[in-house]
Amino acid sequence: MKIERKIHLQKLIDSKHNGMIKVITGMRRSGKSFLLFNLFKEHLTEYGIDSNHIIELDLEDMHNLKFCNPANLLEFIDSKICDNGMHYVLLDEIQRVKGFEDVLNSYLKKPNIDIYVTGSNSRMLSTDVITEFRGRGYEIRIRPLGFKEFASVFKGTKEEALREYVLHGGMPQVATMPTSEAKDAYLKSLFVGTYLRDVKERYRIQHDADLSEIVDVLASGIGTLTNARILQNTFKTVKHSSISYETIKRYLDILQDAFILEKSVRYDIRGRKYIDTPSKYYFEDLGLRNATLNFRQLDGGHLMENMIYNELRLRNYQVDVGVVTHDFKDAGGTSRRANLEVDFVCNQGFKRYYIQSALNMATEQKMEQEQKSLIRISDNFAKMIIVGGLTPSHVNDNGIQIVNIFDFLMNDEIPLL
Repeated sequence: MKIERKIHLQKLIDSKHNGMIKVITGMRRSGKSFLLFNLFKEHLTEYGIDSNHIIELDLEDMHNLKFCNPANLLEFIDSKICDNGMHYVLLDEIQRVKGFEDVLNSYLKKPNIDIYVTGSNSRMLSTDVITEFRGRGYEIRIRPLGFKEFASVFKGTKEEALREYVLHGGMPQVATMPTSEAKDAYLKSLFVGTYLRDVKERYRIQHDADLSEIVDVLASGIGTLTNARILQNTFKTVKHSSISYETIKRYLDILQDAFILEKSVRYDIRGRKYIDTPSKYYFEDLGLRNATLNFRQLDGGHLMENMIYNELRLRNYQVDVGVVTHDFKDAGGTSRRANLEVDFVCNQGFKRYYIQSALNMATEQKMEQEQKSLIRISDNFAKMIIVGGLTPSHVNDNGIQIVNIFDFLMNDEIPLL
C-alpha cells in the first residue's frame, strides 16, 4: 500500500544539486527507506533520469555486506559512474559503513554526483550530521505520518480515522495492520526493543530503569511544563529515587536527539524573548507514547494537543509555548500580574499564528478561558482555537478563528477564515 509523503518528498526535491550530502534522519520505521528508494527514485524517473544514472544500495541487506567496507563501497560507486552526466547516489543505512564520512565527502567535489543517504537513529542523529560532515551535510528530518497521510489509506469515516490515529499513531507499518492487538504488540515491541535499546547501547546507559521511568513520567504529563529539576523532585518524593539532576538532564537531551521527544520552549510574546525554563515535551508519535503506558491514560485533551504539535512540526513550523503577561486588580484592589499561556506560537518565515488546543468549548466559561490569552495579544497575527468534535469553523466576535480539528488536519496549510 503506497502512502504519499508529499512534504518530505518535496524537501528532497528542493535539495537536489545543492552541493551537500543529503542525510535523511528520523525515527526507525518512520519510512526513510521508502521515501528514498520508492518515492524519490520514482520522482527521478519521472523527471527523465535514466536508471543507469541512479546508483542505489541497501546496506542493511546481507547480500551487500561487503560494501560495508569503505574501500569496497568507494569502488562500487565509482564502477557505476558511466559518463559525465548527473548521477544520483542513494544509500540506505549508511551508518553500517565504518568511516562512511570519508567515503561520502570524497564525492563532494565531483559536479556530477548528488548523494542521498539514510541513517539509523542508533548512530545517525541530528548531532552526527553536524559533527561528521562538518557543515557539508544537509539534514532532512522525516516524521511519522500526519493525519492526512494516515487517513488516505484508512478504511472508515474520518471520525473513526481520528480515533485510530490518536490511539495508535502514525508509524507507516502500523497504519496497514489489520487488528488493534497487532498494533498494540508491534508498538510495545518497537519502543522497548528498538528505540530504548538503541539509546541504551549508544550511550552505554547502565540504569535503564531510570530512563524508562522518565519516559513514563513525560508520557503521563503531555502538555505539562517541566524541567530536569522538577522531574528530580518528582522522583525524590514519589519514586523515592536519588537520581541526580545531571542524569535527568542528560536523559532528556538523549531522548530528544533520538527523535523520541521534542521540546517546546516558552516565549514571552510581549517581551519578545525566550524564557529558559520550564518547557513542554511532546512525543513524536502518539502510538509510541500510548504504548509506553500500556494504552492507559488516554486523555483526549492532552493527546489532541500533542497531535496538533506534531502536525505543526510536520508542516515545518517552529513551535513555542507562548506566555502573555496580564496585569489586573484583585477583589481587594491590589495590583496583580498573571502569566497566561498560549499553547502554540507558530513561526515560519514571515508567518506567525497563535493557537490554542481545546477538545471542546461547550460553555461560555470554557470559551472565555480558551481565548483569555489570545485577546491580550496586541499584534495582528492570526489567532485561532482548534476545537474537537463537530464545531463548524468560523470567526468569533473577537476576531479569533474557531477551527474544527478536521479542517485543520485535512488542509495542507493552516486555514485562514
